[in-house]
Amino acid sequence: MEPHILTAKPCTFYLFSCILLIFAFLASFASAAIHYHEFVIEAKPVKRLCRTHSTITVNGQYPGPTLEVRDGDTLVIKAINKARYNVTLHWHGVRQLRNPWADGPEYVTQCPIQPGRSYTYQFTIQNQEGTLWWHAHSKWLRATVYGALVIYPKLGSPYPFPMPKREMPVILGEWWDRNPMDVLKLALFTGGAPNVSDAYTINGQPGDLYRCSSKETAIYPVEAGETILLRIINSALNQELYFGVANHKLTVVAVDASYTKPFTTNVIMIAPGQTTDVLLTADQPPARYYMAAHAYNTANAAFDNTTTTAILEYESAHYSAKGGKSLKPIFPQLPGFNDTAPATAFTAQLRSPCKVKVPIEIDESLFFTVGLGLINCKNPKSPRCQGPSGTRFAASINNVSFVFPRSTSLMQAYYQGQPGVFTTDFPPVPPIQFDYTGNVSRGLWQPVKGTKLVKLKFGSKVQIVFQDTSIVTVEDHPMHIHGYDFYVVGSGFGNFDPKNDPAKFNLVDPPLRNTIGTPPGGWVAIRFVANNPGIWLLHCHLDTHLPWGLATALLVENGIGKLQTVQPPPLDLPQC
Repeated sequence: MEPHILTAKPCTFYLFSCILLIFAFLASFASAAIHYHEFVIEAKPVKRLCRTHSTITVNGQYPGPTLEVRDGDTLVIKAINKARYNVTLHWHGVRQLRNPWADGPEYVTQCPIQPGRSYTYQFTIQNQEGTLWWHAHSKWLRATVYGALVIYPKLGSPYPFPMPKREMPVILGEWWDRNPMDVLKLALFTGGAPNVSDAYTINGQPGDLYRCSSKETAIYPVEAGETILLRIINSALNQELYFGVANHKLTVVAVDASYTKPFTTNVIMIAPGQTTDVLLTADQPPARYYMAAHAYNTANAAFDNTTTTAILEYESAHYSAKGGKSLKPIFPQLPGFNDTAPATAFTAQLRSPCKVKVPIEIDESLFFTVGLGLINCKNPKSPRCQGPSGTRFAASINNVSFVFPRSTSLMQAYYQGQPGVFTTDFPPVPPIQFDYTGNVSRGLWQPVKGTKLVKLKFGSKVQIVFQDTSIVTVEDHPMHIHGYDFYVVGSGFGNFDPKNDPAKFNLVDPPLRNTIGTPPGGWVAIRFVANNPGIWLLHCHLDTHLPWGLATALLVENGIGKLQTVQPPPLDLPQC
Protein backbone atom coordinates (compact mmCIF):
# COMPACT_ATOMS: atom_id res chain seq x y z
CA MET A 1 0.00 0.00 0.00
CA GLU A 2 1.49 3.34 -1.02
CA PRO A 3 1.80 5.99 1.67
CA HIS A 4 -0.39 9.06 1.31
CA ILE A 5 1.93 12.05 0.78
CA LEU A 6 0.76 15.48 1.89
CA THR A 7 1.64 18.17 -0.65
CA ALA A 8 1.53 21.91 -0.31
CA LYS A 9 -1.36 23.65 -2.06
CA PRO A 10 -1.49 27.29 -3.10
CA CYS A 11 -3.62 29.80 -1.14
CA THR A 12 -6.03 30.05 -4.07
CA PHE A 13 -6.94 26.37 -3.56
CA TYR A 14 -7.95 26.96 0.07
CA LEU A 15 -9.85 30.12 -0.88
CA PHE A 16 -11.73 28.16 -3.52
CA SER A 17 -12.45 25.37 -1.00
CA CYS A 18 -13.79 27.88 1.53
CA ILE A 19 -16.08 29.41 -1.10
CA LEU A 20 -17.43 25.95 -1.96
CA LEU A 21 -18.06 25.21 1.71
CA ILE A 22 -19.90 28.50 2.15
CA PHE A 23 -22.07 27.78 -0.90
CA ALA A 24 -22.79 24.26 0.35
CA PHE A 25 -23.72 25.66 3.78
CA LEU A 26 -26.07 28.23 2.24
CA ALA A 27 -27.52 25.63 -0.13
CA SER A 28 -28.46 23.43 2.82
CA PHE A 29 -30.61 26.27 4.14
CA ALA A 30 -31.96 27.15 0.71
CA SER A 31 -33.13 23.57 0.15
CA ALA A 32 -34.97 23.43 3.49
CA ALA A 33 -38.71 23.89 3.07
CA ILE A 34 -41.53 25.05 5.33
CA HIS A 35 -44.64 22.85 5.21
CA TYR A 36 -47.96 24.35 6.29
CA HIS A 37 -50.88 22.12 7.25
CA GLU A 38 -54.26 22.43 8.90
CA PHE A 39 -55.34 19.47 11.01
CA VAL A 40 -59.08 19.64 11.71
CA ILE A 41 -59.90 17.25 14.54
CA GLU A 42 -63.56 16.27 14.39
CA ALA A 43 -65.97 13.36 14.53
CA LYS A 44 -66.85 11.69 11.26
CA PRO A 45 -68.81 8.51 10.48
CA VAL A 46 -66.46 5.55 10.06
CA LYS A 47 -67.78 2.06 9.30
CA ARG A 48 -65.87 -1.01 10.43
CA LEU A 49 -67.00 -4.51 11.40
CA CYS A 50 -70.51 -3.86 9.97
CA ARG A 51 -71.16 -0.86 12.23
CA THR A 52 -70.79 2.89 11.75
CA HIS A 53 -69.31 4.92 14.61
CA SER A 54 -68.88 8.64 15.14
CA THR A 55 -65.09 8.49 15.13
CA ILE A 56 -62.59 11.24 15.97
CA THR A 57 -60.48 11.86 12.85
CA VAL A 58 -58.07 14.38 11.36
CA ASN A 59 -59.33 16.04 8.18
CA GLY A 60 -61.97 13.31 7.97
CA GLN A 61 -59.31 10.64 7.45
CA TYR A 62 -58.69 7.43 9.39
CA PRO A 63 -55.78 6.97 9.70
CA GLY A 64 -54.88 10.65 9.42
CA PRO A 65 -52.74 12.35 6.75
CA THR A 66 -49.19 11.18 6.07
CA LEU A 67 -46.68 14.01 6.50
CA GLU A 68 -43.70 13.91 4.12
CA VAL A 69 -40.68 16.15 4.75
CA ARG A 70 -36.91 16.21 4.41
CA ASP A 71 -34.30 16.50 7.11
CA GLY A 72 -33.94 20.22 7.84
CA ASP A 73 -37.52 21.10 6.90
CA THR A 74 -39.92 22.95 9.19
CA LEU A 75 -43.50 21.92 9.90
CA VAL A 76 -46.20 24.43 10.83
CA ILE A 77 -49.38 22.58 11.73
CA LYS A 78 -52.49 24.39 12.93
CA ALA A 79 -54.57 21.99 15.00
CA ILE A 80 -58.24 23.02 15.04
CA ASN A 81 -60.33 21.18 17.61
CA LYS A 82 -63.89 20.63 16.38
CA ALA A 83 -64.36 17.51 18.49
CA ARG A 84 -66.12 17.32 21.86
CA TYR A 85 -62.97 16.28 23.72
CA ASN A 86 -59.85 18.14 24.78
CA VAL A 87 -56.97 17.15 22.50
CA THR A 88 -53.23 17.54 21.94
CA LEU A 89 -50.93 16.18 19.20
CA HIS A 90 -47.53 14.55 19.71
CA TRP A 91 -44.89 14.13 17.00
CA HIS A 92 -43.49 10.82 18.18
CA GLY A 93 -39.71 10.61 17.96
CA VAL A 94 -39.08 14.20 16.83
CA ARG A 95 -36.28 15.57 19.00
CA GLN A 96 -37.92 19.04 19.41
CA LEU A 97 -34.58 20.62 20.35
CA ARG A 98 -35.11 23.40 22.92
CA ASN A 99 -38.78 23.36 21.93
CA PRO A 100 -40.89 21.32 24.38
CA TRP A 101 -43.86 23.56 23.54
CA ALA A 102 -44.36 21.59 20.31
CA ASP A 103 -44.05 18.15 21.90
CA GLY A 104 -47.72 17.73 22.77
CA PRO A 105 -48.46 15.49 25.80
CA GLU A 106 -51.36 17.05 27.69
CA TYR A 107 -50.55 18.59 31.09
CA VAL A 108 -46.83 17.93 30.51
CA THR A 109 -45.70 20.47 27.90
CA GLN A 110 -49.04 22.15 27.27
CA CYS A 111 -52.61 22.39 28.43
CA PRO A 112 -54.98 20.62 26.03
CA ILE A 113 -56.65 22.33 23.09
CA GLN A 114 -60.22 22.75 24.22
CA PRO A 115 -63.21 22.20 21.89
CA GLY A 116 -63.60 25.18 19.56
CA ARG A 117 -59.98 26.30 20.05
CA SER A 118 -56.78 25.88 18.04
CA TYR A 119 -53.02 25.73 18.53
CA THR A 120 -50.20 25.86 15.99
CA TYR A 121 -47.35 23.37 16.37
CA GLN A 122 -44.14 24.62 14.75
CA PHE A 123 -40.92 22.63 14.76
CA THR A 124 -37.89 21.86 12.61
CA ILE A 125 -36.53 18.40 11.81
CA GLN A 126 -32.85 18.43 12.77
CA ASN A 127 -30.52 15.59 11.80
CA GLN A 128 -33.24 12.97 11.63
CA GLU A 129 -34.41 10.83 8.73
CA GLY A 130 -36.58 7.76 8.43
CA THR A 131 -40.03 6.80 9.69
CA LEU A 132 -41.70 8.47 12.64
CA TRP A 133 -45.37 9.16 13.30
CA TRP A 134 -47.77 11.54 15.00
CA HIS A 135 -50.72 10.87 17.29
CA ALA A 136 -53.09 12.40 19.79
CA HIS A 137 -51.69 12.52 23.33
CA SER A 138 -54.95 12.96 25.24
CA LYS A 139 -56.48 9.97 26.98
CA TRP A 140 -57.39 7.34 24.33
CA LEU A 141 -57.94 9.65 21.36
CA ARG A 142 -54.86 8.22 19.68
CA ALA A 143 -56.90 5.05 18.99
CA THR A 144 -58.01 6.81 15.79
CA VAL A 145 -56.05 10.10 15.69
CA TYR A 146 -52.69 9.14 14.19
CA GLY A 147 -50.67 9.11 10.98
CA ALA A 148 -47.22 8.57 9.49
CA LEU A 149 -44.39 11.14 9.49
CA VAL A 150 -41.88 10.29 6.76
CA ILE A 151 -38.53 12.13 6.83
CA TYR A 152 -36.51 11.82 3.64
CA PRO A 153 -32.78 12.58 3.52
CA LYS A 154 -31.68 16.06 2.46
CA LEU A 155 -31.62 16.63 -1.29
CA GLY A 156 -28.57 14.96 -2.76
CA SER A 157 -28.15 12.55 0.17
CA PRO A 158 -28.90 8.91 -0.72
CA TYR A 159 -30.26 6.15 1.49
CA PRO A 160 -27.52 3.94 2.98
CA PHE A 161 -29.13 0.98 1.18
CA PRO A 162 -30.19 0.28 -2.45
CA MET A 163 -32.87 2.68 -3.62
CA PRO A 164 -36.27 0.95 -3.47
CA LYS A 165 -38.60 1.02 -6.44
CA ARG A 166 -41.42 2.36 -4.24
CA GLU A 167 -42.19 3.09 -0.59
CA MET A 168 -45.35 2.29 1.35
CA PRO A 169 -46.48 2.97 4.92
CA VAL A 170 -47.82 -0.01 6.86
CA ILE A 171 -49.63 1.47 9.88
CA LEU A 172 -50.74 -1.16 12.39
CA GLY A 173 -53.60 -0.17 14.67
CA GLU A 174 -56.37 -1.34 16.98
CA TRP A 175 -60.11 -0.90 16.55
CA TRP A 176 -62.84 -0.97 19.18
CA ASP A 177 -66.43 -1.63 18.13
CA ARG A 178 -67.45 1.19 20.47
CA ASN A 179 -66.13 4.62 21.43
CA PRO A 180 -62.57 4.10 22.79
CA MET A 181 -63.04 7.08 25.12
CA ASP A 182 -66.00 5.29 26.70
CA VAL A 183 -63.93 2.12 27.09
CA LEU A 184 -61.32 4.11 29.03
CA LYS A 185 -63.95 5.98 31.05
CA LEU A 186 -65.54 2.74 32.20
CA ALA A 187 -62.18 1.22 33.18
CA LEU A 188 -61.16 4.30 35.17
CA PHE A 189 -64.51 4.21 36.98
CA THR A 190 -64.43 0.52 37.88
CA GLY A 191 -60.70 0.28 38.57
CA GLY A 192 -60.57 -2.85 36.44
CA ALA A 193 -58.80 -3.55 33.15
CA PRO A 194 -60.35 -2.01 30.02
CA ASN A 195 -62.03 -4.17 27.42
CA VAL A 196 -59.62 -5.41 24.76
CA SER A 197 -59.95 -4.28 21.15
CA ASP A 198 -62.20 -6.03 18.64
CA ALA A 199 -59.78 -5.94 15.71
CA TYR A 200 -56.32 -4.99 14.59
CA THR A 201 -55.92 -2.94 11.44
CA ILE A 202 -53.43 -2.28 8.64
CA ASN A 203 -53.81 1.25 7.31
CA GLY A 204 -57.15 1.47 9.07
CA GLN A 205 -58.62 -1.74 7.60
CA PRO A 206 -59.09 -4.97 9.60
CA GLY A 207 -58.69 -7.27 6.59
CA ASP A 208 -60.17 -10.49 5.26
CA LEU A 209 -60.55 -12.38 8.55
CA TYR A 210 -63.13 -10.02 10.09
CA ARG A 211 -66.82 -9.56 9.36
CA CYS A 212 -67.82 -6.97 6.73
CA SER A 213 -64.17 -6.14 6.01
CA SER A 214 -62.81 -8.06 3.02
CA LYS A 215 -63.93 -5.54 0.37
CA GLU A 216 -61.76 -2.82 1.91
CA THR A 217 -58.69 -4.92 2.72
CA ALA A 218 -55.55 -2.89 2.02
CA ILE A 219 -53.70 -4.01 -1.13
CA TYR A 220 -50.01 -3.33 -1.81
CA PRO A 221 -49.21 -3.71 -5.54
CA VAL A 222 -45.78 -4.95 -6.53
CA GLU A 223 -44.06 -5.97 -9.77
CA ALA A 224 -42.04 -9.16 -9.97
CA GLY A 225 -38.37 -8.56 -9.22
CA GLU A 226 -38.68 -5.10 -7.71
CA THR A 227 -37.63 -4.11 -4.18
CA ILE A 228 -39.97 -1.98 -2.07
CA LEU A 229 -39.55 -0.22 1.27
CA LEU A 230 -42.22 -0.87 3.88
CA ARG A 231 -42.39 1.77 6.62
CA ILE A 232 -44.03 -0.18 9.45
CA ILE A 233 -45.54 1.71 12.41
CA ASN A 234 -47.21 0.20 15.46
CA SER A 235 -49.90 2.70 16.41
CA ALA A 236 -51.89 0.13 18.41
CA LEU A 237 -52.92 1.37 21.84
CA ASN A 238 -52.03 -1.61 23.98
CA GLN A 239 -50.41 -4.44 22.07
CA GLU A 240 -46.99 -5.51 20.83
CA LEU A 241 -47.40 -7.22 17.47
CA TYR A 242 -45.72 -9.84 15.32
CA PHE A 243 -45.74 -8.95 11.59
CA GLY A 244 -44.74 -10.95 8.53
CA VAL A 245 -45.37 -11.36 4.79
CA ALA A 246 -46.05 -14.84 3.42
CA ASN A 247 -43.02 -16.47 1.72
CA HIS A 248 -41.04 -13.19 1.68
CA LYS A 249 -37.93 -12.19 3.60
CA LEU A 250 -37.80 -8.80 5.26
CA THR A 251 -34.49 -6.91 5.40
CA VAL A 252 -34.50 -4.54 8.38
CA VAL A 253 -32.70 -1.26 7.56
CA ALA A 254 -33.97 1.17 10.23
CA VAL A 255 -35.88 1.43 13.49
CA ASP A 256 -37.35 4.58 15.07
CA ALA A 257 -35.85 6.76 12.30
CA SER A 258 -32.32 5.47 12.93
CA TYR A 259 -30.49 3.29 10.41
CA THR A 260 -29.35 -0.20 11.38
CA LYS A 261 -26.97 -2.82 10.10
CA PRO A 262 -29.20 -4.63 7.58
CA PHE A 263 -30.33 -8.11 8.55
CA THR A 264 -32.91 -10.48 7.14
CA THR A 265 -35.82 -12.00 9.03
CA ASN A 266 -39.13 -13.76 8.40
CA VAL A 267 -40.96 -11.83 11.11
CA ILE A 268 -40.58 -8.65 13.12
CA MET A 269 -41.81 -7.79 16.60
CA ILE A 270 -42.90 -4.19 16.94
CA ALA A 271 -44.19 -2.49 20.09
CA PRO A 272 -46.63 0.43 20.32
CA GLY A 273 -44.72 3.60 19.46
CA GLN A 274 -41.99 1.86 17.48
CA THR A 275 -41.29 1.99 13.74
CA THR A 276 -39.37 -0.48 11.58
CA ASP A 277 -38.27 0.04 7.96
CA VAL A 278 -37.83 -3.13 5.90
CA LEU A 279 -36.88 -3.87 2.31
CA LEU A 280 -38.92 -6.56 0.56
CA THR A 281 -37.94 -8.03 -2.79
CA ALA A 282 -40.74 -9.51 -4.90
CA ASP A 283 -38.82 -12.69 -5.71
CA GLN A 284 -41.63 -15.24 -5.37
CA PRO A 285 -43.94 -16.71 -8.03
CA PRO A 286 -46.51 -14.05 -9.02
CA ALA A 287 -49.49 -14.47 -6.69
CA ARG A 288 -51.26 -12.76 -3.80
CA TYR A 289 -49.55 -12.96 -0.40
CA TYR A 290 -50.94 -11.94 2.96
CA MET A 291 -49.21 -9.42 5.14
CA ALA A 292 -50.43 -10.26 8.64
CA ALA A 293 -50.05 -9.09 12.22
CA HIS A 294 -51.24 -10.55 15.50
CA ALA A 295 -50.54 -10.10 19.18
CA TYR A 296 -47.30 -10.81 20.99
CA ASN A 297 -48.74 -11.15 24.48
CA THR A 298 -46.41 -11.20 27.48
CA ALA A 299 -48.80 -10.52 30.37
CA ASN A 300 -51.07 -12.89 32.24
CA ALA A 301 -54.08 -10.92 31.03
CA ALA A 302 -56.82 -10.95 28.42
CA PHE A 303 -55.82 -9.79 24.92
CA ASP A 304 -57.21 -9.47 21.40
CA ASN A 305 -56.24 -12.75 19.70
CA THR A 306 -57.47 -11.82 16.20
CA THR A 307 -55.28 -11.32 13.11
CA THR A 308 -55.26 -8.38 10.71
CA THR A 309 -54.28 -8.81 7.08
CA ALA A 310 -53.40 -6.84 3.97
CA ILE A 311 -52.44 -8.24 0.57
CA LEU A 312 -49.14 -8.03 -1.31
CA GLU A 313 -50.37 -8.44 -4.85
CA TYR A 314 -48.09 -9.09 -7.82
CA GLU A 315 -49.29 -7.10 -10.83
CA SER A 316 -49.39 -10.18 -13.07
CA ALA A 317 -51.50 -12.01 -10.47
CA HIS A 318 -53.94 -9.08 -10.47
CA TYR A 319 -54.35 -9.18 -14.24
CA SER A 320 -54.65 -12.98 -14.40
CA ALA A 321 -57.43 -12.82 -11.80
CA LYS A 322 -59.52 -10.37 -13.81
CA GLY A 323 -62.72 -11.83 -15.17
CA GLY A 324 -62.54 -14.70 -12.73
CA LYS A 325 -62.18 -15.32 -9.04
CA SER A 326 -59.31 -13.61 -7.24
CA LEU A 327 -56.41 -15.83 -6.35
CA LYS A 328 -56.59 -16.84 -2.70
CA PRO A 329 -53.71 -15.20 -0.80
CA ILE A 330 -51.03 -17.32 0.85
CA PHE A 331 -50.82 -16.91 4.63
CA PRO A 332 -47.58 -16.26 6.56
CA GLN A 333 -46.38 -18.23 9.55
CA LEU A 334 -46.37 -16.01 12.64
CA PRO A 335 -45.00 -16.99 16.08
CA GLY A 336 -47.40 -18.03 18.82
CA PHE A 337 -49.02 -15.28 20.88
CA ASN A 338 -46.92 -16.08 23.96
CA ASP A 339 -43.71 -17.07 22.17
CA THR A 340 -41.01 -14.79 23.56
CA ALA A 341 -38.04 -16.36 21.76
CA PRO A 342 -38.68 -14.79 18.30
CA ALA A 343 -39.13 -11.33 19.86
CA THR A 344 -35.89 -11.72 21.82
CA ALA A 345 -33.99 -12.97 18.77
CA PHE A 346 -35.31 -10.13 16.62
CA THR A 347 -34.36 -7.41 19.12
CA ALA A 348 -30.90 -8.95 19.66
CA GLN A 349 -30.03 -8.49 15.97
CA LEU A 350 -30.50 -4.71 15.99
CA ARG A 351 -27.23 -2.80 15.65
CA SER A 352 -26.18 0.68 14.54
CA PRO A 353 -24.53 0.68 11.09
CA CYS A 354 -21.09 1.51 12.50
CA LYS A 355 -19.31 2.39 15.73
CA VAL A 356 -21.15 5.10 17.65
CA LYS A 357 -20.30 7.47 20.48
CA VAL A 358 -21.93 5.88 23.51
CA PRO A 359 -21.56 7.67 26.88
CA ILE A 360 -18.93 5.77 28.88
CA GLU A 361 -18.40 7.78 32.06
CA ILE A 362 -21.87 7.98 33.59
CA ASP A 363 -22.96 11.01 35.67
CA GLU A 364 -26.48 9.82 36.52
CA SER A 365 -27.09 6.09 36.98
CA LEU A 366 -30.80 5.40 37.45
CA PHE A 367 -32.49 2.09 38.21
CA PHE A 368 -36.24 2.12 37.50
CA THR A 369 -38.58 -0.71 38.40
CA VAL A 370 -41.57 -0.61 36.04
CA GLY A 371 -44.76 -2.54 36.46
CA LEU A 372 -48.28 -2.82 37.72
CA GLY A 373 -49.72 -2.53 41.21
CA LEU A 374 -53.00 -2.60 43.07
CA ILE A 375 -54.67 0.08 45.19
CA ASN A 376 -56.49 -1.36 48.18
CA CYS A 377 -60.08 -0.22 48.70
CA LYS A 378 -61.78 0.54 52.01
CA ASN A 379 -64.86 -1.11 50.54
CA PRO A 380 -63.73 -3.96 48.28
CA LYS A 381 -67.33 -4.52 47.16
CA SER A 382 -67.62 -0.99 45.79
CA PRO A 383 -68.46 -0.68 42.05
CA ARG A 384 -65.28 1.39 41.82
CA CYS A 385 -63.12 -1.52 43.03
CA GLN A 386 -63.49 -4.16 40.33
CA GLY A 387 -59.81 -5.00 40.05
CA PRO A 388 -58.40 -8.26 41.46
CA SER A 389 -59.84 -9.12 44.91
CA GLY A 390 -61.75 -5.86 45.22
CA THR A 391 -58.85 -3.50 44.38
CA ARG A 392 -58.10 -0.89 41.72
CA PHE A 393 -55.37 -1.34 39.12
CA ALA A 394 -52.38 0.99 39.27
CA ALA A 395 -48.90 1.18 37.76
CA SER A 396 -45.66 2.81 38.82
CA ILE A 397 -41.98 3.48 38.36
CA ASN A 398 -39.95 2.94 41.55
CA ASN A 399 -43.25 2.62 43.43
CA VAL A 400 -44.33 6.16 42.41
CA SER A 401 -47.62 6.18 40.52
CA PHE A 402 -47.49 9.36 38.46
CA VAL A 403 -50.28 11.92 38.83
CA PHE A 404 -50.68 14.47 36.03
CA PRO A 405 -51.54 18.04 37.04
CA ARG A 406 -54.86 19.50 35.92
CA SER A 407 -54.67 23.27 36.51
CA THR A 408 -51.57 23.82 34.35
CA SER A 409 -48.87 21.86 32.52
CA LEU A 410 -45.56 20.85 34.07
CA MET A 411 -43.60 22.86 31.51
CA GLN A 412 -45.67 26.00 32.00
CA ALA A 413 -45.33 25.75 35.78
CA TYR A 414 -41.55 25.27 35.47
CA TYR A 415 -41.07 28.12 32.98
CA GLN A 416 -43.19 30.52 35.04
CA GLY A 417 -41.70 29.47 38.37
CA GLN A 418 -45.08 28.35 39.72
CA PRO A 419 -44.61 26.35 42.94
CA GLY A 420 -46.65 23.42 44.20
CA VAL A 421 -47.25 21.70 40.86
CA PHE A 422 -44.46 19.09 41.04
CA THR A 423 -41.40 18.09 43.00
CA THR A 424 -37.98 16.93 41.77
CA ASP A 425 -37.39 14.20 44.33
CA PHE A 426 -38.13 11.19 42.12
CA PRO A 427 -36.23 8.23 43.64
CA PRO A 428 -33.22 7.20 41.49
CA VAL A 429 -33.56 3.62 42.78
CA PRO A 430 -36.48 1.66 44.26
CA PRO A 431 -37.20 2.75 47.85
CA ILE A 432 -37.10 -0.92 48.86
CA GLN A 433 -34.95 -3.56 47.19
CA PHE A 434 -36.64 -6.93 46.59
CA ASP A 435 -36.60 -9.91 44.26
CA TYR A 436 -38.15 -7.95 41.39
CA THR A 437 -39.08 -10.93 39.20
CA GLY A 438 -39.68 -13.45 41.95
CA ASN A 439 -42.56 -13.99 44.38
CA VAL A 440 -43.10 -10.40 45.56
CA SER A 441 -44.64 -9.81 48.98
CA ARG A 442 -48.22 -8.52 48.72
CA GLY A 443 -47.21 -5.63 50.97
CA LEU A 444 -45.16 -4.17 48.10
CA TRP A 445 -47.97 -4.13 45.55
CA GLN A 446 -49.50 -0.75 46.44
CA PRO A 447 -47.64 2.27 44.98
CA VAL A 448 -47.61 5.83 46.30
CA LYS A 449 -49.19 8.53 44.13
CA GLY A 450 -47.21 11.68 43.34
CA THR A 451 -46.05 14.18 40.71
CA LYS A 452 -42.31 13.61 41.08
CA LEU A 453 -39.81 14.49 38.33
CA VAL A 454 -36.22 13.43 37.62
CA LYS A 455 -33.92 16.47 37.58
CA LEU A 456 -30.88 16.30 35.28
CA LYS A 457 -28.10 18.80 34.61
CA PHE A 458 -27.64 19.84 30.99
CA GLY A 459 -24.98 17.69 29.35
CA SER A 460 -25.03 14.96 31.98
CA LYS A 461 -24.39 11.42 30.76
CA VAL A 462 -27.30 9.24 31.82
CA GLN A 463 -27.85 5.52 32.18
CA ILE A 464 -31.30 4.10 32.95
CA VAL A 465 -31.97 0.44 33.65
CA PHE A 466 -35.66 -0.41 33.29
CA GLN A 467 -36.45 -3.46 35.42
CA ASP A 468 -39.75 -5.27 34.88
CA THR A 469 -41.42 -6.70 38.00
CA SER A 470 -43.69 -9.68 38.61
CA ILE A 471 -46.15 -7.60 40.64
CA VAL A 472 -49.58 -8.65 39.28
CA THR A 473 -47.83 -9.99 36.14
CA VAL A 474 -44.58 -9.72 34.23
CA GLU A 475 -44.91 -7.82 30.96
CA ASP A 476 -43.02 -6.23 28.10
CA HIS A 477 -43.38 -2.49 28.80
CA PRO A 478 -42.40 -0.35 25.77
CA MET A 479 -40.75 2.66 27.43
CA HIS A 480 -40.70 5.92 25.45
CA ILE A 481 -38.78 9.11 26.27
CA HIS A 482 -40.03 12.31 24.65
CA GLY A 483 -37.43 14.66 23.18
CA TYR A 484 -34.67 12.05 23.12
CA ASP A 485 -33.17 9.12 21.30
CA PHE A 486 -31.07 6.70 23.33
CA TYR A 487 -28.69 3.80 22.83
CA VAL A 488 -29.95 0.40 23.94
CA VAL A 489 -26.77 -1.06 25.42
CA GLY A 490 -28.02 -4.25 27.02
CA SER A 491 -30.93 -6.41 28.12
CA GLY A 492 -31.63 -9.72 29.82
CA PHE A 493 -34.09 -11.82 31.76
CA GLY A 494 -34.41 -11.97 35.53
CA ASN A 495 -33.06 -9.31 37.87
CA PHE A 496 -30.39 -6.89 36.64
CA ASP A 497 -26.98 -7.67 38.13
CA PRO A 498 -25.10 -4.37 38.55
CA LYS A 499 -21.81 -6.20 39.12
CA ASN A 500 -21.77 -8.56 36.15
CA ASP A 501 -24.30 -7.40 33.53
CA PRO A 502 -22.56 -4.10 32.55
CA ALA A 503 -19.56 -6.10 31.34
CA LYS A 504 -21.84 -7.55 28.64
CA PHE A 505 -23.07 -4.14 27.41
CA ASN A 506 -22.67 -3.31 23.75
CA LEU A 507 -20.79 0.00 23.83
CA VAL A 508 -19.61 -0.25 20.21
CA ASP A 509 -22.66 -0.32 17.89
CA PRO A 510 -25.86 -0.45 19.98
CA PRO A 511 -29.11 0.54 18.22
CA LEU A 512 -30.48 4.06 18.61
CA ARG A 513 -34.17 4.15 19.55
CA ASN A 514 -36.87 6.31 21.12
CA THR A 515 -39.02 3.42 22.44
CA ILE A 516 -37.75 0.13 23.89
CA GLY A 517 -39.50 -2.74 25.64
CA THR A 518 -38.48 -4.41 28.86
CA PRO A 519 -38.18 -8.16 28.28
CA PRO A 520 -41.01 -9.78 30.26
CA GLY A 521 -39.57 -10.57 33.66
CA GLY A 522 -36.31 -8.90 32.63
CA TRP A 523 -34.47 -5.60 32.17
CA VAL A 524 -33.15 -3.27 29.50
CA ALA A 525 -30.39 -0.64 29.81
CA ILE A 526 -30.16 2.63 27.86
CA ARG A 527 -27.68 5.51 27.70
CA PHE A 528 -27.96 9.09 26.40
CA VAL A 529 -26.66 12.61 26.96
CA ALA A 530 -29.15 15.04 28.53
CA ASN A 531 -28.57 17.78 25.93
CA ASN A 532 -32.16 18.87 25.25
CA PRO A 533 -33.44 21.26 27.94
CA GLY A 534 -37.05 21.18 29.07
CA ILE A 535 -39.49 18.75 30.64
CA TRP A 536 -39.88 15.48 28.76
CA LEU A 537 -42.38 12.74 29.52
CA LEU A 538 -41.03 9.23 30.13
CA HIS A 539 -43.74 6.59 30.04
CA CYS A 540 -44.94 3.15 29.04
CA HIS A 541 -46.52 3.29 25.58
CA LEU A 542 -49.24 0.81 26.49
CA ASP A 543 -51.98 3.38 26.90
CA THR A 544 -53.81 1.35 29.54
CA HIS A 545 -50.82 1.90 31.82
CA LEU A 546 -50.44 5.67 31.39
CA PRO A 547 -53.54 6.78 33.38
CA TRP A 548 -52.65 4.11 35.94
CA GLY A 549 -49.39 5.99 36.59
CA LEU A 550 -46.58 4.23 34.69
CA ALA A 551 -44.76 7.47 33.92
CA THR A 552 -42.52 10.22 35.17
CA ALA A 553 -40.82 13.17 33.45
CA LEU A 554 -37.23 14.28 32.98
CA LEU A 555 -36.55 17.90 33.90
CA VAL A 556 -33.38 18.77 31.99
CA GLU A 557 -32.00 22.10 33.18
CA ASN A 558 -30.83 24.83 30.82
CA GLY A 559 -27.17 24.88 29.94
CA ILE A 560 -25.11 27.94 29.03
CA GLY A 561 -26.24 30.39 26.37
CA LYS A 562 -29.15 30.53 23.97
CA LEU A 563 -28.41 27.25 22.19
CA GLN A 564 -28.65 25.36 25.48
CA THR A 565 -31.77 27.11 26.75
CA VAL A 566 -35.48 26.40 26.25
CA GLN A 567 -36.97 28.84 23.75
CA PRO A 568 -39.87 31.07 24.89
CA PRO A 569 -43.39 29.64 24.56
CA PRO A 570 -45.53 30.64 21.55
CA LEU A 571 -48.20 33.28 22.07
CA ASP A 572 -51.07 30.88 21.29
CA LEU A 573 -50.00 28.21 23.80
CA PRO A 574 -53.28 26.85 25.27
CA GLN A 575 -54.24 27.71 28.82
CA CYS A 576 -55.99 25.29 31.15
